[in-house]
Amino acid sequence: MMKGGLGGLMKQAQQMQENMKKAKDQLATMEVTGESGAGIVKVTMTCSNQVRRVELAPAAMEDREMLEDLLVAALNDAGRKAEATSSEKMAGFTAGLNLPAGLKLPF
Repeated sequence: MMKGGLGGLMKQAQQMQENMKKAKDQLATMEVTGESGAGIVKVTMTCSNQVRRVELAPAAMEDREMLEDLLVAALNDAGRKAEATSSEKMAGFTAGLNLPAGLKLPF
């Protein structure tokens, strides 16, 4: 009985690993958009933090320092959204593992 239980556990772990890889591959193509300055600057990136597009409204070109600040804010916003989306997507895989609070697995 012990052997069958261990084999079943190993099979479950392998299935979970395969499902996590599929989810990670999906996240690599999912896009989120961060904004700053009420939409003056928009940054679109994947949930694997690959920047795909930067959109600038004409008003962004008037002040270089403001544009630089807005770019940083939009990138940070997109990064937070990508992290939140990734955490949501992967939460199901860690739900039954009874991990300590605050511990994050490297996805």
